[in-house]
Order: sequence, then C-alpha cells, then structure tokens
Amino acid sequence: MKKGAAAPAPKRGSGLEPLLKRLGLRRREDLLLHLPLRYEDETCITPIAQAPWVGGVQVEGEVLSCEVQLRPRRQLVAVLDDGSGRLILRFLSFYASQQQALLPGHRVRCLGEVRNGFFGAEMVHPRLRQVRADTPLPEALTPVYPTTAGLAQSALSRIIARALSGPALEEVLAPECLARHRLPTLWQAIRALHGPRPGDSLEALLTRNHPAWRRVKLDELLAQQLSLRQAYLARREVGAPPLTGSGELARQLKARLPFALTSAQERVEAEILADLAQPHPMQRLLQGDVGSGKTLVAALAACQAIASGWQAAFMAPTEILAEQHYLKLKDWLEPLGVSVAWLTGSLKARARREQIEAARQAGLVVGTHALIQEGVDFGRLGLVIIDEQHRFGVQQRLALRQKGGTPHQLMMSATPIPRTLAMSHYADLDVSVLDELPPGRTPIRTRLARDDRRDQVMDYVRRKVGEGRQVYWVCPLIEESEALQLQTALETHAWLQQELAGISIGLVHGRLKAPEKQAVMAAFAAGEVDLLVATTVIEVGVDVPNASLMVIEHAERFGLSQLHQLRGRVGRGLHESVCILLYAEPLSDTAKSRLKIIFEHTDGFEIARQDLQLRGPGEFVGSRQSGVPLLRYADLERDADLVELARELAEDLLAQAPAKAALQRERWLGGREEMLKV
Repeated sequence: MKKGAAAPAPKRGSGLEPLLKRLGLRRREDLLLHLPLRYEDETCITPIAQAPWVGGVQVEGEVLSCEVQLRPRRQLVAVLDDGSGRLILRFLSFYASQQQALLPGHRVRCLGEVRNGFFGAEMVHPRLRQVRADTPLPEALTPVYPTTAGLAQSALSRIIARALSGPALEEVLAPECLARHRLPTLWQAIRALHGPRPGDSLEALLTRNHPAWRRVKLDELLAQQLSLRQAYLARREVGAPPLTGSGELARQLKARLPFALTSAQERVEAEILADLAQPHPMQRLLQGDVGSGKTLVAALAACQAIASGWQAAFMAPTEILAEQHYLKLKDWLEPLGVSVAWLTGSLKARARREQIEAARQAGLVVGTHALIQEGVDFGRLGLVIIDEQHRFGVQQRLALRQKGGTPHQLMMSATPIPRTLAMSHYADLDVSVLDELPPGRTPIRTRLARDDRRDQVMDYVRRKVGEGRQVYWVCPLIEESEALQLQTALETHAWLQQELAGISIGLVHGRLKAPEKQAVMAAFAAGEVDLLVATTVIEVGVDVPNASLMVIEHAERFGLSQLHQLRGRVGRGLHESVCILLYAEPLSDTAKSRLKIIFEHTDGFEIARQDLQLRGPGEFVGSRQSGVPLLRYADLERDADLVELARELAEDLLAQAPAKAALQRERWLGGREEMLKV
C-alpha cells in the first residue's frame, strides 16, 4: 500500500468507518501507529480456588446455571465451576450473545478481576469466550487498543491485523544509527507491539521500557522535532525589518534606573539585540522566575525598535497586569521622549477612539487583547511583546503578529518551562533564561496552616500591620463560577472588616471597573490600605515593596504555578516576607503533593519540573495554547534521553535526507502541522 493510502476499508455497510474516523484512523499509517493501551495475559488458566483478589486473572470452567435476575436490578448471573471452586459471573448490562454462550453445560473462558461478592467470589463484566476442552491457549500476550463506543476490540483488532499484513513501512533511520543505539527498525517495533512474541515481558510492555516502545517513542519525538524545526527554518525565509538603532535610547533608560542590570539581564539583552538586527523575524521565548526583571528586558528591546524608527506593542492577558506594565513603562520611557499609548476593552467609546488613533503614532502601545481587535492598526509595527504568553491562545498571538506584517516577536513567561518540555514544545523558538534575581530580593518563608488555625493567622496579620507592613489576602479559586469567586471575595472582605477593626482593608476583583481597580491598587501602593483582599487578578504584575505578608485561602484549590506566582507578590522589599497557605482537610493526594512542593521549594524551575511530573506535558503547556502536537507515547520526563537524540537526528535528516524528513512528518502528523507555534 502506498504512503498515505486510506485505512483498509471495513466491510460495506458495517458502519465502522465513522467510528474509525472518530479515533483519527483514516490511513494505513494511522492504524499501524494506533498502538495497544495495555496487554492482557491469556496464556495461562488459574484455578478458581487460587485466583488472587488483586489484578486480572483468567479462569475456565463449565456453566452450572444462568438466569436473568430482576432484583435489585435487571442483570445476567451465571455460576461457573472448574472443579477447584465456583465463581459467580455478573453482567449488569448484557447481550443475547453472552446469554447464549452461558447456557448450562457450555465451557467458557473468562478474563477479569475476582472480588468478594455478597454470595462469594465473583467477576463483574468479565471478557467471555465459549471454548472446547481442547481449545489452545494463546502463546503470547493479547493487546488491548484504545477504542470508542460501538467499536469492539475484536473488530478493531481484525482491521489492524489487515493493515499489518501489508508491506513493511519504509525506514528513515540509517542501519548504523539503529545499531549504535540498539534499536529495532520501526516496522519490527510496530509488529512487536501489535503482536508480542511468546516470552515477552508483560512488565516491559506495560511500563513501555521494551526496546520496541523506545523505538516508537523516538520516532514520534523525531516527527515532532522535524515539524518544529521546519517551522523555525521556514520563518527564517521570511523578511522582517532589521532593528539596528544606535542603542542610545536603551543607554539613557539604563542611566535613569536606580539599580544596575544583573549579569543575566545583560546576557539576555545581548541575545535579543542580536536577533532584532537580523533580516528575519525574531521568535524568542524569555523565561524568568517571579521578580527576575523580565519587564525591564522587554523595555530595552522596545527601545531598540523605537530607536530604529519602528513601533513596539506590549500585550498582557489581564487588564490589571496590562495597566501595571503601562504605568511602569510610561514612567521609564516618557521622560526619554517616547510616547506610550494604553488600550483596553473597558475604555469608553470616545476614549477608545482617541487611544486607537494614538496607537497609530505612539512608539509603544500597551494593552490587553484589545490590541488585536478590529479597527486597531499600527503605523510601523516592528516588535511584538507578549507577556504570560501561555495564557493566550495560538490564534490570539497570531492575530497580533498579523497587525504588522512580520514583526519580531518576544514572548515572556514567569512560568518556567522544564528543560525537556522546552526542547519538545518550544523546539522552534530561541529560548532565553533569566536565572538570576536582582540583589535586595528577600527570601520568602512559606508556612502551611490548617483552616482551624485561622485565629493564629489573624493574630500574625495584626502584628505585621502593627509593625507597618502590608498584607495580601487572596480568596480561593473557584473555577466553576466567577460569580461564586466574586461572592467569596465580598464575604471575606466583610468578615475581615469585622474581625480586624481599625485596619484599613481594600478589595479588588475582576468585576471592578478599571478606574475603581486603579484607585484601590494606587491606595495600596501608597500605604493608605493595610490589607488588600483580592482574587487571582493580582497573580502577576503587582509590585508593592512594603507588602511582606500574603495569606492564601484554600491553597489546595490552586495549581503550583499560581501558588508560586501569587507568592512572588511579596518579598519585593527589604523586610522579611511570609506566605501562609491556609488549607482545608480532607486533602486529595495531588493537593498534598502540591502543598509539599510549594512549601519545600522557592526555585520556580524546580517547581515547574515537579509540576510536570504531577500533571504531564499536555496539561502543563496546554494543547490549545501551545499549538504543538501532543505526544501520545513519549514521556518528556522519563524519555529525556530520547528527546536529546531526536533533536540530533532531526538536524541530520533535514540536512542530509530531506525526503525522508518529509516522509517522517507526514507519517506521524498527517498534515496536522498547522498553527505549530506562533
């Protein structure tokens, strides 16, 4: 069958084609790469009397009785005897074929878990097959495939078997490469996984450490690396304005700062300036922990664009964060003669028209997603800066780039990406890392407090306010309802006003109008508000050096990234800073793990690495946000060595065998490479 050929057609009228498409199985390659989810051991029979109470087991015996019982609900119940003992087979939903197979006197083979039922040992919904006394046992493990409602394992297995009977898949890796890394060919690996050989280790297959699994995982990673690398090279064929200004504007900005750049900031600034001088668009991800100085680096990049006669646009995901950036950048740049415009969706019509007009002329335009809305145009957009880039969808990031043709792009994230994840999901980007905090940042101590110790927490808050410090009190995250979260914030604010009489308490949340939000934040920054009750709108961007205490309610409801981001709002001044995580029991295992990690670590990169282990790569990055094809078989943490190897092989294939590189991408991605990374 030729490359890209359709999957072997099921019998006409079978209705299987829509079910196969639902699983993404359109071509022969799709079927061959639709690998087993797990394997079952049907190579031996266990006597009923010796069947363990944990794990699956296969038994065989004669049906003594079978009846449809109507109480407590309609179900099919049969009794099986193998001479060593008896076992009840229970089906809460069943087909006529199962009832026919379980007629008294029939011999059947059942695979399932034995458990202690009300009337003795039983199996609920075992896999069932009628046999004769001389029916042979399989010699090898039985694959179990991911499927969908209406598509039985037996039917899917037959279709995959027909695909396997065709010609071998063409190999893309050289024999010496396979020998060097002790790997089978892809065709050998696929056949071994669909049809394990007698003696193959069930543990090696289930843990995916079998050589065949390692080859398939390498192949999948290689396809991803090729796709991302191809996107990277394709962008280098596109023209962009070289931003080669004198650097005088950036020097003036640095001269006005009351502090010196860290060595990490200087290194990253040099990397960005080198990119901006190229005639192709920069695609750089700037990673840095909370408080590492990403905004200043972005401002220096904007200075280079403006000094070169072009505009810069700075987009942030929330209005409160965009406004914080606007005020800081305006304070830095307007004294240098740079006009800074502000654009957000909450502006009234007249003000919005004025700002849209200002955006056409301003050197720097700061705003939320309002920057990408219809009617917003730029005169000469040379640089796009996107803060917290993972919180924007692919289409939103693409829309901002398209406002200015092919501008340079700098994406920033305070959610550090573990190295293996960056190599896989960001292989088409250049990555800069700010791995050094500015001097003067005080370490933050994290404390865990059960909800019943709230009185002690309140005493600590009173003491800190009495010492002249300020406090954040963050309300719980309620994902199901923004309205519920708002209600909780209002109730918490009222309760704290009652409990902490004489202390000035403010409230900020996402539903406040921009001027109200700005007024509360300004009062807190000026020291007029002692305690700020807030929802997660303060997660990023808020900078009040005198705020040295944060209390997070129901910390068990937050993800690690959010807890780390929130904690980073304190520790910005000279005073000792504390973050108290209030939690309510009982805690799930995942919540316990998260609280343990955030309690033990302050390094964002280590927290991100452990978060990856907890959540997995798809959820960590977000498939919708990243646009990167998710991996089905490879695990970025466990298979880090294969990610490294895939990167090397991708470079070699693109340089030496572009036709094989194209074959590899088509085989695994099947044309699904659109929107890879923007």
